[in-house]
Amino acid sequence: MNQARESSREAADASPSSPSIVIIGAGMAGILTAIRLLEAGYRRITIFEKSDSLGGVWRDNVYPGIRCDVPARMFCYSFAPNPDYSHRFATGREIWEYLRATAERFEVSQLIRFSKSVTDARLEDSRWRLTTADGETAHADVVICCTGILHNPKFPELEGRDRFAGTDFHTARWDRDCSLAGKRVGIIGTGSTAAQVIPAVAREAAELVVFQRSPQWIFPMPNRRYRDWEKRVLGRFPRLAKTFHYLFGKAFQWSFSQAMIGSKPHVAWVRWQCLRHLRRKVKDPVMRERLTPTDRVGCKRLIHAKGFYEALQRPNVTVESGNLRRITPQGVETDQGQTHALDVLIYATGFHAHRFMRPMNVTGEAGLTLADAWRDGTTSHRSVAIPGFPNFFMTLGPYSPIGNYSAIAVAEVQVEYLLRLIDQIRSGNCDLIAPKTSACEAFMRQADAGIKQTAWYSGCQSWYLDQSGRTAMWPWSFQRFRQSLHRPQLSEFVMTRRPATDSNNNNNTPTNPKKRDSHLQPTTRNDTELLPN
Repeated sequence: MNQARESSREAADASPSSPSIVIIGAGMAGILTAIRLLEAGYRRITIFEKSDSLGGVWRDNVYPGIRCDVPARMFCYSFAPNPDYSHRFATGREIWEYLRATAERFEVSQLIRFSKSVTDARLEDSRWRLTTADGETAHADVVICCTGILHNPKFPELEGRDRFAGTDFHTARWDRDCSLAGKRVGIIGTGSTAAQVIPAVAREAAELVVFQRSPQWIFPMPNRRYRDWEKRVLGRFPRLAKTFHYLFGKAFQWSFSQAMIGSKPHVAWVRWQCLRHLRRKVKDPVMRERLTPTDRVGCKRLIHAKGFYEALQRPNVTVESGNLRRITPQGVETDQGQTHALDVLIYATGFHAHRFMRPMNVTGEAGLTLADAWRDGTTSHRSVAIPGFPNFFMTLGPYSPIGNYSAIAVAEVQVEYLLRLIDQIRSGNCDLIAPKTSACEAFMRQADAGIKQTAWYSGCQSWYLDQSGRTAMWPWSFQRFRQSLHRPQLSEFVMTRRPATDSNNNNNTPTNPKKRDSHLQPTTRNDTELLPN
């Protein structure tokens, strides 16, 4: 790093108002957050990572066929394009290697404390006390949760699941020691992960039974290989790589993304492409009917897949539609009473996406727990903060546009917004900052109303719905998301100072949440409309 940046960091670190910051999670968003904090001059940074290596979802998911369904040219940090991706859609291994290399390049790896799972975060004396699974405690002025949404595997609620006599595992916990060659294999699920893993398993297993609850919309995914000369050119000219990043982002934003938020012309185009793909790949009318979706395009996650339909038509593959009755020691029994004998059972059944940082316990002002705050459904203010939890922030939190845009781009916008909030602490304008309850409620009213115009609001069951049935997603365009989080409107936040005794002995009582909306007024007030049009 250059000398000016290093001097800025040292000066900021020497300031008594420079907050100590803990980042939870060393995946894509955690690495990004640390990089941007370092570049902004923050030095008192620690990353707690529950695993023994970084990478998050791209470390955990190693199933055969794993790829990102966002084009590789845009699935990288905007400031660190990756010219070395081999295909238009990068493999999981390539993304993991990119994250690891980027963490080393920007000196983030040295900040990470591995095998430290944070089980409890509690606001005490106006600071956060963190407890890890091994009993260690740490304190921080600011906590940023970068735990992602795909880290709690979800299993179907089926009788007998614990009695299966063969080998069983979730795709996110792939058993590398289990050979599928010559085995009778069952896969439950036909979602995004299943669409990637089924072609690979079908080539290896003697028999494969695919248990499909409902057919999916499959969008064709041409996945051309990048030539060596292309990689060399982009590596030599980083500005060109950044240009491709920008152009792919714009193309994604004005095509797929628009369809998911309900643009009728885009929905019609996506539907036409999917049905055309199905007709071209599946000639048998009976099989084609079984694979034709009945729900609205985009109601569930749109699947980008190559080779999925071909795999389902292999002679060693059986597609079993309908509901499952139970799992037996021998295999899986359907609601028609048929039992499929299996040696291996694979759950491609997704994640509890709305658990976010849980099962970690979080306690904010006056004993308010996250479990209580989210008892009736997940909430957030502009996807990054929660009333009653000052100096506690999130990336990819509730109401993020993760259903219609790249998670990396979403996290970059959120981190820049969080930096401006944390700067209020470093500049001495406040010690604690949290969104007002009234501002959060106004935001969610607008978002919930906007959801009704999207493809997600059409009655089907999907991981987009939280435990209350609410679709806690950003319902508008990514451009509007960027505008909304361009700069915090401080009138939406409660900004307070610790009593003088707290700065001397760190022994102050927590803030009373009943008065949190009438505390010290922000130093800057902007009463513009909550969300830009």
